[in-house]
Amino acid sequence: MAFYLSPAARSFTHLHSSSLPLPPSSSPSLRRSRRRSLIPSHPVSFPFLLHLHRHPHKPLNVYLEDPNTSPPSTPSSNPTPSKNSIWVNPNSPRASRLRKHTSGSRYALLIRLAASLDSSDSSDLAISTVLASLGSAASEQDAVTVLNSMSNSHNAVLALRWFQSNIRIKREVILHNVALKVFRKSKDWAGAEALWWNMLEKGIKPDNVTFTTMISCARFCNKPEQAVKLFEKMPEFGCCPDDITYSAMIDAYGRSSNVEMALELYGRAREEKWQLDPATFATVIRVYGMSGDFDGALNVYEEMKALGVKPNVFIYNTLLDAMGRAGRPWQVKTIYREMCSTGLAPNRATYSALLRAYAKARYAEDALSVYKQMKKEMELDVILYNMLLSMCADVGLVDEAVKIFNEMKGLSDESKPDSWSYSALITAYSCSGKVSEAETMLNNMLDAGFQPNIFVLTSLIQCYGKAGKTDSVVEAFDKLLGWGIKPDDRFCGCLLNVAAQTATEELGKIIGCIERGNTQLGSLVMLLVDEGSNNDTIRQEAEVLFNNVSSEVKRAYSNCLIDLCVNLNYLERACVLLNLAIQLEIYTDLQSRSATQWSLHVKSLSLGAALTALHVWMNDLTKSLQSGQDLPPLLGIHTGHGKHRYSEKGLASCFEPHLREIGAPFHEAPDKAGWFLTTKVAAQSWLESGNSSYIAAA
Repeated sequence: MAFYLSPAARSFTHLHSSSLPLPPSSSPSLRRSRRRSLIPSHPVSFPFLLHLHRHPHKPLNVYLEDPNTSPPSTPSSNPTPSKNSIWVNPNSPRASRLRKHTSGSRYALLIRLAASLDSSDSSDLAISTVLASLGSAASEQDAVTVLNSMSNSHNAVLALRWFQSNIRIKREVILHNVALKVFRKSKDWAGAEALWWNMLEKGIKPDNVTFTTMISCARFCNKPEQAVKLFEKMPEFGCCPDDITYSAMIDAYGRSSNVEMALELYGRAREEKWQLDPATFATVIRVYGMSGDFDGALNVYEEMKALGVKPNVFIYNTLLDAMGRAGRPWQVKTIYREMCSTGLAPNRATYSALLRAYAKARYAEDALSVYKQMKKEMELDVILYNMLLSMCADVGLVDEAVKIFNEMKGLSDESKPDSWSYSALITAYSCSGKVSEAETMLNNMLDAGFQPNIFVLTSLIQCYGKAGKTDSVVEAFDKLLGWGIKPDDRFCGCLLNVAAQTATEELGKIIGCIERGNTQLGSLVMLLVDEGSNNDTIRQEAEVLFNNVSSEVKRAYSNCLIDLCVNLNYLERACVLLNLAIQLEIYTDLQSRSATQWSLHVKSLSLGAALTALHVWMNDLTKSLQSGQDLPPLLGIHTGHGKHRYSEKGLASCFEPHLREIGAPFHEAPDKAGWFLTTKVAAQSWLESGNSSYIAAA
């Protein structure tokens, strides 16, 4: 290790002669020969080398070096004695005195002093007692070293005051900048802000370092708005941001939701090739993700790698979260595999992002796999557990949901079931038709002290409706009103769905509940079930209803109302509602035509609405033939190949029997899942044969 000897040690300039005394009777030539014989040719003889840099106009620099280490000037070379160097025995008393005056010794002393200040009482007396050991020789550089090594922000301010009172300071701003770094280190924004205002009150002009330190402190303390304010103040003090400041501001603007400014600075960073840190890249990825530009988020990730910036866990987690919100579980898988291939270990945030992504996309197998892995390494919180329960309810994994719920009951308070946990399990039971289990869980929820919310009762009423328990539907609705819960659009949509499944003789009970929940909806349903109602009146009332309900339920309402008409054999009224829904763009792109194929798309419709759309399409095909228009070579019906929620049957399996019933020559395509196809010849023959006479003019 090298030790720097301060200028005060100039008295040691003759150490080379006094350390190695020669007899006075010796002649000069003899003394020179003896001196040469006493100076070793290899450093192993004397473990410490004393460098004497003699310059008439410069202070003496003295280094004590361990021969087993490299000299400061040539870190890769072996120590070699120079003309101004001699070897000194490290056991010599003079070597011991030299060490006390080296720069390394002084630095070590200041570091110990900083540690003492950190652990000292927060009082002026305690701080001054510690710093008094510096004596009158304390310098401005000593102050910088001490403050820079501290971590106790409160004591750093007291130390700063002591230095201001006891040493001569040429540039106050430097000491304040170092003190501000202590606040940044300890993430003490309030203290940093107080010191900032103290600087301004004393007339100390902040410089670029001051602003950069304050901005980064605000960034670390999650105060992006404060960082933006400081950044915008820089021109007032004649300060010009540099690359580091701009990099921090991309992060600050992104965190403060100023997406436009964040992306503008990022674009400038790309053009001017700024050095951006990983945290800034993560912020830009998050900004793109929050704005819905998920491809932009991926592009930033690729650009970062192209620039040679190695992604860290935080960046991977940010990207996984963005792709999860984008509903791209396949990309989540790819990114996670890439992360693991780099040797990075996933943390809680990683697993949480994976779980959210897979649960949202209903990738049940993958979500449960992540859940099992997490259990081995950490305890899940109630939010993640509820996410799993909701996913299990969505895909009908009742047994898995019960197992997870029971596991939660044996965990810590942070993971025990809450109101949402009970709601998810009741939903799982209800949508799977397990009425008694759902009722038992509702009672357990009440016993646990949780008030059922509207989502619980919505699921329960849906369950009762599927089971044909009309009286239980009415009882559940009365409970909802008794608990002071106001029915919303979704709840009334659930009642409407139950009405579409209810036998005619009990339909009045459900309609009564609908009227109490939504008077306007109840009036329309009464018109639909009344045989003497006028179609124009039905259309007008339906249009008023659709204009007053939220956009999220319009399609569901339309499906249920059309289903109700189809179940009552009111096909003409179903067509009126379908045409209205098309005009209001509740349904879009139901029909498509090309030179080679005409198609009907019913994938997003309920069964009743799909049959009504088929009725209208067949009627349109008949009119085309009657007008002399040629059909294309191929005609198709797209039902999709997915399954209905909580059912092994999809729309295709329910649709096919109706096609056979009317003798329509459409057959399921073996190479195109969810498609029923026919040729022009077969379709034209069927339409002209009279077999489709059930189709009346709509």
